[in-house]
Amino acid sequence: MPINIISFLILLFWGIGFNYCQNANDDLLLKNVSFIDGTGTSLKRNYSILIKNGIFDTIVSTSDLNNLKTNTKIIDLDGKTIIPGIIGMHNHLHIPQFPNIGRIASKLYLASGVTTIQTCGATNPEDEISLARRIEKGEEIGPEIIPSGPFITGSGGNRNMIIPKNRKHLRDTMQYYINQGIRWFKVYRNIEPEDLEYVIDIAHDKDCKIRGHLCSVTFEEASKLGINGIEHGFNSLSDFKSDKTYGACNGSRVYIDSLNIESQEVRSLLQTMIDKKVFMTSTLSIYEASIPNRAFADPNTLPIMSPYLKELYKSRKAKMDKMINNNTREKRLKRIMRFEYLFYKMGGLLCSGVDAGRHVLPGFGDLRNYELLIEAGFKTEEAIQIMTGNGAKALDRTDIGTIEIGKRADFVILDGDLLNKSSTIRKIDVVYKKGIAYYPIKILKNLKGKYGIE
Repeated sequence: MPINIISFLILLFWGIGFNYCQNANDDLLLKNVSFIDGTGTSLKRNYSILIKNGIFDTIVSTSDLNNLKTNTKIIDLDGKTIIPGIIGMHNHLHIPQFPNIGRIASKLYLASGVTTIQTCGATNPEDEISLARRIEKGEEIGPEIIPSGPFITGSGGNRNMIIPKNRKHLRDTMQYYINQGIRWFKVYRNIEPEDLEYVIDIAHDKDCKIRGHLCSVTFEEASKLGINGIEHGFNSLSDFKSDKTYGACNGSRVYIDSLNIESQEVRSLLQTMIDKKVFMTSTLSIYEASIPNRAFADPNTLPIMSPYLKELYKSRKAKMDKMINNNTREKRLKRIMRFEYLFYKMGGLLCSGVDAGRHVLPGFGDLRNYELLIEAGFKTEEAIQIMTGNGAKALDRTDIGTIEIGKRADFVILDGDLLNKSSTIRKIDVVYKKGIAYYPIKILKNLKGKYGIE
């Protein structure tokens, strides 16, 4: 779609301009490609990929390239790795104290190779919808945004969440957002089981989906009620709390340090989730941010933070440094990782998202998630599948998520061999969305000091 003069001025104001190298309608031939397709299969080497009209048109071995006749722009990617565009499945457009950082966050996501996000709960759904539409029209740059309704919770929720007064209030509120185009709602920690059941029934009747950060309701209860996705995995589990009251977010969390992750009772729970087709979203990077010996910011993010956020980070870091020898949360991270690994290996649909906050920035935290998935024991191809193809499955999308013929040309060019060095995930040369190239260096250059000022 051509970008009009108003769109140009908006982009110019934000310091981005026309940072893509070609029009979406131009053909592009990538030669000598090593790529991970997002399906979980092994990395493929020495391939050529033809992109037409923003779609993967042809994928052939480079040795067969002579049979491919085309007059296109050719890019030699020897020594590079291509992965699908990342699909962030817990990627808010808000952080604590800042209810709407969408315009900055969307650029950070795109610069990090995140080409699609599901926001997993909104503090301002109208702004999310508006931003999603502007990006779709080319008036802003960013990932494709699949917006959410407000959080739905129970007593004790925040004022910007839906706390149902009665069934009519809940139904009418959900219908209002459904009429705006919302198809995803998130339930939060204090939701009552009966309200959750009602929310799920309304959503599924309207072809919408429900995901939850749970506490009052157990994973097993929510799965049997028909929830679509559960957030944060082991860290939000309440099924094994002692002295837990039905429908209340209470009980002892002793289990988090003592439960045998390999036990039959854990496997039975995970199998219930799998049988009920409930996906789980991993958010490892934000949990890591609370671990004393790991609570460090990516040095590339510090220049992007506002002075206020940098001061907050320095203050938290000083406190964490005093607890550097406390390894309780470090051990918990390993248990969270093991829970997710077991779910995946049993056949569960594991996705990934950043849940940005503290010093973990949109996009940068998604890339850190990859490194943490590798640390958890996942193979390179499995980690990429979790961050790309699995997200597409959870979204019921067949046009994105993998590098396959006929799918949208959302992909990331990495400078190096990702299979042999996990830190290559951070070395992003170019991000392609719908066949249009965006350059992270140019995007980030114009965001210095802007994150946390809206």
